Amino acid sequence: MADEFLLNEAGVEALKQELKELRTTGRANIAEKIKEAKSFGDLSENSEYDEAKSDQGKLEARIAEIEYMLQHVKIVDESSLNTDFIHVGSKVKLYDQDFDEEVEYQIVGFPQADPQNFKISDDSPVGRALLGRKEGDVVEVETPGGIATFKILTISK
Repeated sequence: MADEFLLNEAGVEALKQELKELRTTGRANIAEKIKEAKSFGDLSENSEYDEAKSDQGKLEARIAEIEYMLQHVKIVDESSLNTDFIHVGSKVKLYDQDFDEEVEYQIVGFPQADPQNFKISDDSPVGRALLGRKEGDVVEVETPGGIATFKILTISK
């Protein structure tokens, strides 16, 4: 894992809320699943019990991951961001030369990444290539689908 996770205040609050849910509702649901699975008898051949224990392991791993992120978070003060160049927190409008279309992204820290909602991580190939760039720059990015070429149209908060 990274030594530092860049998040805005909303991202920190979202992680705290997820952690609270997992510790309370999540753990209670898993405990109930395990209890129910135990009632089916012999644990050595009980697939429901194995599945419930596996789910418990995944839940506890996610809790540990969130706790680690919150311990190593650096909060980005969005009010102090400028639009001279791209950094975490920037919203950018790009012209995708390969698809002949405009796209808009927000550059966010890894824990807030949500590509379906156009929030890309600063650690993704596109995010890394855009950091530090200015309006008018043309950026080539090696992606899993090949080289993508973008022209930076605007940078905003």
